[in-house]
Amino acid sequence: MIKKGVITEDEKKVLDELEKNGKESIDDIAKRCGFSRQKVWRIIKSFEDDKTIWGYIGVENQEIKGLSHFILLVKRSTIPISLDKKKLLLGLLDPMLPENVKIENIYFTHGFYDGVVTFYAPNLVSAKKLVQNISMNLDKIFTEFLLLETLIPIRKSGLKNPNLKNLLDLL
Repeated sequence: MIKKGVITEDEKKVLDELEKNGKESIDDIAKRCGFSRQKVWRIIKSFEDDKTIWGYIGVENQEIKGLSHFILLVKRSTIPISLDKKKLLLGLLDPMLPENVKIENIYFTHGFYDGVVTFYAPNLVSAKKLVQNISMNLDKIFTEFLLLETLIPIRKSGLKNPNLKNLLDLL
């Protein structure tokens, strides 16, 4: 079991390789790290068991599905959050999602804005509908919203966009 926040250099190597491509075989990761297959398997298994690794995702081009990427910054009020509202927040906003809107990430932050939601939507109207739903359902909790549409993903999940050269004309 890995102590919270403390990992060895060997474990860091395995995590770095998984970040580059989580789909790689254990044998390939072991070769690049210079470790045995068994050692890599044990490290990965312990990371999964203690939730250091939450899951594995593919980084996809959502535009192919007709979706645009948005970032929503939210500012919180000073009013305490009731238990019902906390449960709603922990539900990852799912009940408020308009059709074809997909949440990518939700973060509570420290700074000028208190939260960041990144998501995909078919168009600006759907994105604004999400903001409206959050505003109506979490009124008095969030006082300010800033909606941004991303244009060109230069990096996603730490990976460079393989189509970046084709997209530079858009700048």
